[in-house]
Amino acid sequence: MRLGVITQARTTSTRLPGKVLLTAGGRTMLEHHITRLQAAGLPVYVATTANATDDPIVEVADALGAPVHRGSEDDVLERYAETVGRFALETVVRVTSDCPLIDGRLVARGVDDYVAAGNADLYLSNTLTRSYPRGFDFEVFDAAALLEAHARADRPEEREHVTPYLYSGDRPVRSVARREDASEYRVTLDTPADFEMIRRLIEEHDASSLDAEQIIAVLRAHPEIAAINAHVEQKKLGEQR
Repeated sequence: MRLGVITQARTTSTRLPGKVLLTAGGRTMLEHHITRLQAAGLPVYVATTANATDDPIVEVADALGAPVHRGSEDDVLERYAETVGRFALETVVRVTSDCPLIDGRLVARGVDDYVAAGNADLYLSNTLTRSYPRGFDFEVFDAAALLEAHARADRPEEREHVTPYLYSGDRPVRSVARREDASEYRVTLDTPADFEMIRRLIEEHDASSLDAEQIIAVLRAHPEIAAINAHVEQKKLGEQR
């Protein structure tokens, strides 16, 4: 089984342009993100756009040995499908680069659960039933299912957000849940407040070396850090990115 983690990255986000190239602890957010996945033994592929503004993303990925595919900015589903075809992937783990502190070991355990299920039709994630903080999100599914979605999905939100076609149909769905709900925390990067919170986690608490449980423990012990971006509302499906 040829498995690959595909992460989408671009510099033209609306609320915080260039966010994946912001730095904390001497490294860009994208470097933190890719390194944390690779450290768990997961092969990482970066799906970015053909825009010249995203050349720095390619430079970061190349420096870390992460293969890159460049495609459509707006049709992200197409970008993923092209990445699958280019690198002959059979199983896809979808993550997004606005999760600089993603826990690669948590993702790897999700992959193990998916493989153990032995069902290629399965869609597995920790996002539909949310118990982990935003910022540790992952989805696992068969590459053939992604290619089917690419061929059939026609709603704009399905093209932009990649997986709605998969989890909204008849496909079996499995949620990865944390025993104790910690979804009140936000460790994803979309606004200046998010960046300040993540920067403090990295520079004051060495979060780049911590796993999800340890980061959650830091947030529980330091509510003043969690409060920095507690007011930020997540964009809804279909809203402008």
